[in-house]
Amino acid sequence: MKFAICQELFENWDWERQCRFIAETGYQGIEVAPFTLAPRITEVSRDRRAELRKQAEDQGLRIIGLHWLLAKTTGLHLTSPDPAVRLETARYLVELGQACADLGGTLMVFGSPGQRNLPNGTSREEGLDRAAEVFRLSLPALAERGVEICLEPLTPKETNFINTCAEGIELIDRVGQPNFSLHQDVKAMLSEADPIPELIARHASRVGHFHVNDSNLLGPGMGPTDFVPIFRALLETKYAGWVSVEPFDYSPGAEKIARDSLRYMRETLARVA
Repeated sequence: MKFAICQELFENWDWERQCRFIAETGYQGIEVAPFTLAPRITEVSRDRRAELRKQAEDQGLRIIGLHWLLAKTTGLHLTSPDPAVRLETARYLVELGQACADLGGTLMVFGSPGQRNLPNGTSREEGLDRAAEVFRLSLPALAERGVEICLEPLTPKETNFINTCAEGIELIDRVGQPNFSLHQDVKAMLSEADPIPELIARHASRVGHFHVNDSNLLGPGMGPTDFVPIFRALLETKYAGWVSVEPFDYSPGAEKIARDSLRYMRETLARVA
């Protein structure tokens, strides 16, 4: 099991300091939120991408991919009734994929709740059709660069579109592209009716990436969720991908969250291995 951390936690740190601390703490990977690099990923030059990648690799880190893909952007929306907006969204996903590959990453987590909410008057079926169109337009170009999109179900508090793993699989199957997989997130799965270990086992063959966090929005081990059965399920299903820490409450401080989360995950893994 490989451990990474989402770096928006360190947004106010310079990139080299982020990489040095994350590596020294013991993580193997770093997951990038594009808005921490520039308002639009197209503003990050190929030379700058190469520099960011080298600085991470010099610390022994791998940039595994991107998440929060459409956060803090304007004019982009997955289920918009406007075909021009959907086309621009697909084009931007391709740009993100190019940047992801340039940085050395292979995956992009599509969460972006605000940019996928069903607009007023849009039915669920219309939303599925529009989202499928956007992904079909973008995924082939991403495949050429070795990048996949991992679709992230989110809680009903966050979005009204794709709230369960089953709904995520429904859209993935509708799109029908090999580089389109399911992303599982502990906080999000806590809102489902079935226990997380059951969801892990049921969808094991479709999962491309995994985020760990807790219902209190802190890192693993910093809230009430017991990760022993979760990590046991990942081991039993032979999950071989990355496990990334993605907190949303930064109040304890970046250093404490990063260190405590990794220590807890290592201790938990030792208990179930």
